[in-house]
Amino acid sequence: MGGLSIWHILIIGIFVLLLFGGSRFSSMMGDMAKGIKSFKQGMADEDDDKMRRYDEQRRNEPPRRLPRDEIGPQEPIDVTPRPAEPVTPPRDDERR
Repeated sequence: MGGLSIWHILIIGIFVLLLFGGSRFSSMMGDMAKGIKSFKQGMADEDDDKMRRYDEQRRNEPPRRLPRDEIGPQEPIDVTPRPAEPVTPPRDDERR
């Protein structure tokens, strides 16, 4: 009830074509497409410019180093394998 049906949209489209004419309407759509294309290109150029400035800033910075007390203790970790404990089968009186 409150929305536009396909018939309403079709009638509005025909009215717009009659009002503006076929060639004028297509030229407006072409201009709109050019505008959208240039907008996307401008956004991509801006992103490229931001990335270039960020890369230049990172190249000019000295590498970051943690203070000695934030690194933590430097203890060696024991990674030698331990022998497996032998498994003994249960005795006859333990099976029940």
